Amino acid sequence: MIHIGTSGFSYQDWVGPFYPQGLSRAGRLNFYAQEFSATEVNFTYYRLPDRRTLARMADKTPDGFIFTVKASKELTHEREGNTDAFPTFVQAMRPLIERRKFGCVLAQFPYSFHPSAQNRAYLKAFREWMSDLAVVVEFRNAQWLTPQTFDLLVEHGLGFCCVDEPPLKGLIPPIAKATSRVAYVRFHGRNAQKWWQHDKAWERYDYTYSPEELQEWVPKIKELDAQAEQTFVFSNNHWQGQAVDTARQLRLLLA
Repeated sequence: MIHIGTSGFSYQDWVGPFYPQGLSRAGRLNFYAQEFSATEVNFTYYRLPDRRTLARMADKTPDGFIFTVKASKELTHEREGNTDAFPTFVQAMRPLIERRKFGCVLAQFPYSFHPSAQNRAYLKAFREWMSDLAVVVEFRNAQWLTPQTFDLLVEHGLGFCCVDEPPLKGLIPPIAKATSRVAYVRFHGRNAQKWWQHDKAWERYDYTYSPEELQEWVPKIKELDAQAEQTFVFSNNHWQGQAVDTARQLRLLLA
């Protein structure tokens, strides 16, 4: 089963391009869920989530809607003395699990996270600390693309996050790989000029995909879906609702 959606949904600059004028902030998720079957929760990167917030989000969506949840930066970027944060994060997922609306945790590690013995050990510990939650790992550094890494992911039941991003040295190329029962693809845009140097964070993701660029991924996504129980495809080129157009195009191409 392929779930298509966007990375995050509550952006003020989507008012007009996607959300109608006058729609309350609280009404955005319900509006979004009328068109898409899944979303990637990204506010959890900036702060540890709590059960009540995720329960309210689940209540605003129909049966069959799925959330994937980005791991908090305390877990992926601040990797010292953070073991107490894991139980808090894991327990917060319970409302989504109970309502059958939980997909997986997305653990996005920074570019500075290199394939060292210490970091491989951290990935194994991360898997253990996440209890029985499905976890997908997004590497930012291409040095991780080795048979040893993929063997590690398979052995520990960690999914590999496939990405589409600028073809810059050191970044992950657009490969399709499934290492667990969950396949995962993120479209970041190909704005090479603004990837490393930008004034605002959103500038990195200011990019409009052409149908030809998205078509490159259609056979790859179908291949991933043939290998996995669930496949998630999210567009992260979110500035001014471009992610919505990307998700819509992908839905048509994959139909």
